[in-house]
Amino acid sequence: MDMDYSTLFFLLQERRSCRSFQPGQSLEPDEVMMIIKAGQQAPNPLNQQPWSFVVITSPEARKKLRQAGEQAKQAVLEQGGPGWVGGFSIDFMEEAPLVIAVVVDPRKGGLGEYFNQPLGSVQAGSACMQNMMLAATTLGFGTLWFTFFDPAAVKLILSIPDDHEIIGLLFVGKASGEIPSSRRRDPVIYADSFGVEYDQG
Repeated sequence: MDMDYSTLFFLLQERRSCRSFQPGQSLEPDEVMMIIKAGQQAPNPLNQQPWSFVVITSPEARKKLRQAGEQAKQAVLEQGGPGWVGGFSIDFMEEAPLVIAVVVDPRKGGLGEYFNQPLGSVQAGSACMQNMMLAATTLGFGTLWFTFFDPAAVKLILSIPDDHEIIGLLFVGKASGEIPSSRRRDPVIYADSFGVEYDQG
């Protein structure tokens, strides 16, 4: 298969965080599986593949997740968090026709635990999430990786075991309107040692 950097970079730029979805849309089962199978191709420690997925499509479940999101907003405000959170719309939590919870088993994190690096499963789950978003983008869908919630509340809603971790909720659907692009800062790169400026040419 012929591949080139420009095609890949275009895809990476096209993936943007979507917070408004068209109503009345749905995904075909094969589209859902294409997204999940892309996630499974992510690198992971010792090929333990620590991830599992909860596919959420029912209006009832999405409404409960929305309620958990509203509770998270209130908790932030009560703890003195930024005021803009109060006006942050989470309507997308019910608009998106598909939500996929990416869950990992921390016991499948490779050998990092022997070196005080216990995050192998989380890192693998994050790579999995990125793959899924890129796959959804190629299928013409907008996505949002969402972590603004109390994990305990979402675990209760989705019956996720306490000893598992939620990497995030992936909202998927047809974007409503143009998704604005975001400016990327210049990369911070060091040469051989942290703090030594790298000559970018």
